[in-house]
Amino acid sequence: MPRSATRTLPSPTPEAPAGAGQGLSLDTVAAFVEPAHHDYRERVAAFCCDCLRGAPDPTTDDAARVRARQLVRLMGDAGLYAPIADGDARGCLIAREGLAWWSPLADAVFALQALAATPALLLGHDPDGWAERALAGRAMGAFAMTEWGAGSDVASMTTQAARRPSGEGYALTGGKAFVSNAGIADFYIVFAKISPQFVKSDAKGTKNGHSVSCFVVSSDKKGVVFVKPFVMSAPHPLGEVRFDDCLVPESARLGFEGSGLKTGLATLDRLRPTVAAAACGMAGRALWEAVRHARGRTQFGAPLGSFQLIRQKLAASATELDAARLLAFRAAWKKDRGADRITQEAAMAKSFATEAAQRIVDRAVQVLGGRGVLAEHPVDHLYRSVRALRIYEGTTEVQQLIIGGALVKGRDE
Repeated sequence: MPRSATRTLPSPTPEAPAGAGQGLSLDTVAAFVEPAHHDYRERVAAFCCDCLRGAPDPTTDDAARVRARQLVRLMGDAGLYAPIADGDARGCLIAREGLAWWSPLADAVFALQALAATPALLLGHDPDGWAERALAGRAMGAFAMTEWGAGSDVASMTTQAARRPSGEGYALTGGKAFVSNAGIADFYIVFAKISPQFVKSDAKGTKNGHSVSCFVVSSDKKGVVFVKPFVMSAPHPLGEVRFDDCLVPESARLGFEGSGLKTGLATLDRLRPTVAAAACGMAGRALWEAVRHARGRTQFGAPLGSFQLIRQKLAASATELDAARLLAFRAAWKKDRGADRITQEAAMAKSFATEAAQRIVDRAVQVLGGRGVLAEHPVDHLYRSVRALRIYEGTTEVQQLIIGGALVKGRDE
């Protein structure tokens, strides 16, 4: 995989205007990045050129699952997971923004590798080397926290981890829903409850009597059952997984008993700004497509871009995109400078960027007119892909509760 330090992201078409691929430009956020981030940007650009350009996202769930497995290895070979391993939050933003500009599926693959590897990185314990293999592109991970009855309220999960006698580990029983990479992952990060009376005295992070613990579980373990896929309008490997008396050793537990909720929330806190970056990548591509169309389309004897209402839509989108990127990079910059928690900054970035991206993509559809709702057009794919960002890893409403709560209490929650 070429990694030329001078290579730039090519324009999708020969007639592309200046600024094509602006999802990878660091000019807007220059105050928040270091020279090494510019070098990494070029690596992402080279990967997008070699592996994503000219390869539209699959249109079926089965094809998306095959492609996702391919992308895991390709990204590993290209060294794209380095910021995850290094704890470089801004690098992760650069990766997700660039990948999402070209392929929402590629962005999702990167995000899931980060989610699956981060708990082990945070705790310095990597059972069976799963995180190491994931960051080399040799294993695909999944983050199994959500259940049918436990979405935003993750502490209400019902999956149980029953202690086995004589130190034999735990038996996991329960189900997880809306699990990305379900059915194709090599390992799962599983969150389950241990009965409070069985939680050891060294447990830390137990909250309000909850005893959620975190486990690394190989997908080929007896008792791990892929129930079914969930087919999305924008194909993305998603589904339901069940654990039927699945035996795991004590070494598979990440952290203390009862500290799993803390570990899970810390993982989401660290990676939440990257969701904002993905939103910016999708929004940036949609805006670029809208500008290109406005420049080239003639209506009523004049370029579409000469009409004030069209210019207003483009102006609003460009302004919101810059604001979203600045919020995302501010949060990541603070984390990289050693902040223990960036909960409020991450919540602001995620909620604003994802909501803004929805508006930006919608405006692009309006500017493109009929072309914008053709299944073959990238903006139609973006329209179906961007919607999920306002839900996963904490809905907009939950982020607003976090921000408002921090303001009222006078601290970063």
